[in-house]
Amino acid sequence: MPKRKSPPSDSPAAEIAPRAASPDAVAPQLATLVAEPPDGPEWVHETKFDGFRVLCRLDHGRVTLFTRSGQDWTGHFPPVARAAATLPAKTAWLDGEVTVVLGDGRSSFGALQNRGDTSDGRQLVYFVFDLLHRDGHDLRPLSLDARKQALATLLGPQHGPQSSGPLRYVDHVDGAGAGAAFYARACREGLEGIVSKRRDRPYVSGRSFDWVKTKCMKRQEFVIGGFTEPKGARGSLGALLVGVYEGERLRYAGKVGTGFGHAAAADLRRRLEALERTTSPFGEPVKPLPRDVHWATPRLLAELSFTEMTTDGKLRHPSFKGLRDDKPARDVVREEPAAKPRPPRRTRAPR
Repeated sequence: MPKRKSPPSDSPAAEIAPRAASPDAVAPQLATLVAEPPDGPEWVHETKFDGFRVLCRLDHGRVTLFTRSGQDWTGHFPPVARAAATLPAKTAWLDGEVTVVLGDGRSSFGALQNRGDTSDGRQLVYFVFDLLHRDGHDLRPLSLDARKQALATLLGPQHGPQSSGPLRYVDHVDGAGAGAAFYARACREGLEGIVSKRRDRPYVSGRSFDWVKTKCMKRQEFVIGGFTEPKGARGSLGALLVGVYEGERLRYAGKVGTGFGHAAAADLRRRLEALERTTSPFGEPVKPLPRDVHWATPRLLAELSFTEMTTDGKLRHPSFKGLRDDKPARDVVREEPAAKPRPPRRTRAPR
């Protein structure tokens, strides 16, 4: 297993970045799903955390936490906002992932549903992997290497990868074979996967092959379009009927009836009853059609894990992981892994 690379303690990146006012909003850079991690000296590899993507804006002591779709979620994560307010910057934009870290060190999206629960040593943590702007300088045109050096300088050792607080720098590995080895280790340890990034590229909003993600298990969001009644002694919910969008049509992807406990089932039932409707939201007939189905307006998103999706678009062995409300339902489409990242571009970002 290659050693993790620690960035230099001192970085001039913020000084060489072009001057620019702090933006009011930033759209995040997104990773493309691939079947296997890339290899080569131009790539660095980071842990893929199991949580919510969050961009953090610092503005003269005021902290605002934004979801990837621009919603203000500062009130959702008070410990993160308080920690970010102590950073030595007048203005800045950070990018990272907020999750709950369990006692064994793994991140858990399911635990985020009950983030006030600190039992078993669980903790709310903002894992920061990029710095986009600082004190009148736009770092986005710089290389990832330069941005991470500047980020490490801003966070300091008190928020390093091994720290125990709610704000932590995301380290990486690199070198020949590092991606495959890091991915194998992540899967052995029960993590979600890894994210591989071109170290020489600027930060560009939107999805591209400069950032790619490799998952240990198949997992993505689905839109809930209905639910069924419980059977036997089970609580308040039987199964969820879910789908993904294909253009304007919500395509049925199957049912999921595992993964939620009694409290989660009761909460889901309450939310779905408020969205109940008389007609199916799916663009094709649901087969087989449950006799006790209740249709729902497609607004709620369920994060599911599954073994595979069949050729006709149906889930095999799905399990509920939690609700998501950080993106609109219309953005939920079927994720298909690309065979491999595109070849490196010849242009290089300033270092």
